[in-house]
Amino acid sequence: MNFKTFVKKNAVSLCLMIITAALITVTGVVYHQRVIRILPLYISLVIGLLQSRASRFAPLLGGFNSILYMIVYLNLGLYASAGYALLFSFPIQIITFVRWSRQKYKDSTQFRAMTCRQRIATAVISGVAIAVLCLILDWIGSNYSVLDSLSSLLGILVSILTMLAFIEYTWLMLPSGLIGIALNFATMQDHPEQITYLIFAIYSLICVTIGFFRVRKLYAEQTATHQE
Repeated sequence: MNFKTFVKKNAVSLCLMIITAALITVTGVVYHQRVIRILPLYISLVIGLLQSRASRFAPLLGGFNSILYMIVYLNLGLYASAGYALLFSFPIQIITFVRWSRQKYKDSTQFRAMTCRQRIATAVISGVAIAVLCLILDWIGSNYSVLDSLSSLLGILVSILTMLAFIEYTWLMLPSGLIGIALNFATMQDHPEQITYLIFAIYSLICVTIGFFRVRKLYAEQTATHQE
């Protein structure tokens, strides 16, 4: 796909990205936000666009961008999110890019669905993990233990399912996006400049919603091809 074709097919998403970038810039200036805190957001705008198309290049760019996010999360006292960004998000997104590239389909990859047993086991393990992490973060004094735990563990689960190309990751990205909005809104009470991240979180939710339908379409195409 050449550049002109890409722009034509993604005109709405590109306009949304430009508007969001402008809002982030204006609010960042108004609230005197440091450049290091805004920089990863601009990169994430591009990643969001790629995610909306289920592009295998989204995790490649996201993996390197997670290093910048780690620095931001440490400054905000979001310890679980910082640890997730450095120790998990970076390596698993690079692995995801490699796996998706080996089983590529158009600009994306070959998707598959989980079995009923796999879904139940995943739900039980995730529930226990969230409860344990909440207790740990409460103990070390995290300011937003519940939202931080939900955001981090859902992020881990989504990343694993994405790496394995399970289509269920698209379902979980929707509540994960909503929790991200809630976490950033809560953080704004102590850090008003966090409004830039709230703006991005809203943009990200729109992108993952578009991506949800994109993945379903690709999976339907792949299933139909295999049945022929």
